[in-house]
Amino acid sequence: MTIEELREEINRIDGEILSLLNSRASCARQIGELKQRNGLLTYHPAREEEIYRRLMADNSGPLLSESICAIYAEIISACRGIESPIKVAYLGPEATFTHMAARRKFGSSVEFVPAASIADVFIEVDKKRADYGVVPIENSTEGVITHTLDMFIESNLKICAEILLEISQCLLSKLSLGEIRRVYSHPHAFAQIRGWLKSNLPAVECVEVSSTAEASRRAAIEPNSAAVGSDLAAQVYQLNILSKGIEDRVDNYTRFLIIGSSSVGRSGNDKTSVMFSIKDRVGALYAMLSPFAKYNVNLTKIESRPSKNTTWEYIFFIDMNGHIEDENVKKAIDDLQKDCLYLKVLGSYPVAG
Repeated sequence: MTIEELREEINRIDGEILSLLNSRASCARQIGELKQRNGLLTYHPAREEEIYRRLMADNSGPLLSESICAIYAEIISACRGIESPIKVAYLGPEATFTHMAARRKFGSSVEFVPAASIADVFIEVDKKRADYGVVPIENSTEGVITHTLDMFIESNLKICAEILLEISQCLLSKLSLGEIRRVYSHPHAFAQIRGWLKSNLPAVECVEVSSTAEASRRAAIEPNSAAVGSDLAAQVYQLNILSKGIEDRVDNYTRFLIIGSSSVGRSGNDKTSVMFSIKDRVGALYAMLSPFAKYNVNLTKIESRPSKNTTWEYIFFIDMNGHIEDENVKKAIDDLQKDCLYLKVLGSYPVAG
């Protein structure tokens, strides 16, 4: 076939795609009406994960599965917006990595609400000024974000989903490398690029700020300044990317949580998070962990934080494979609760793909 004939074929296919997209949107509108009538939530993480798994299993190429998922993220977002518009609060300002994670999960057809702190994200959702919130929970290089853990001690919000985002740090500026005298960024970002800074900018002043987006904003207006942040921040604050991928470890990921007011159902590949405190006695923690071995529940993470009520008393956070509705998970948590001073299920949610 000639180029003109192939282009004509593409035009025909585009017409079919457009018709099918509108048919899908029409179905979504009807589903939205039924959900509103029955008091159901618009966002259904388990259903969306099911769609992505099916698409990846059915995809025979030449499009990569990652490309298919990116395309469908926007399709799902647009259809979800037709069902019922939703607001998503995130740790801002615009162009933080949390903002990037929120956009990746929810697509562009939602209203994003930047919040000044992790606590403010929880408040926005708790006060119902936002339907969901997105907060960072841990980084593969720097570890857990303790402020997020502390908020779960005080809040009754549930974890609805998780997002795993590869973090690629960039050096952003309007200047050349030799003109830079000061670099702004978040403390975690600086920790991720220590080696690169030592080799490439050993004499510059490193100034810690509240976010990589705030760093980019300052770099855009202050003389002799640069920022460490995302390529999205470069676009938003009109900065040049002087160097990409400057993190010291290539496997640099941050895990984010989506928080909301309601629990979510099974997806078939789930994770459950709980927090608890225990009586201070010899072998107490070992005894607390034994129910998980007894019922063959795999623990994927355990963290501890000091209790704010009693000196030297700790609250433990555990992630495990499985859903709270799974029989073995439920039995393990029931056994654990017998000897706990306090236990809260933070949520069961689909494992990030």
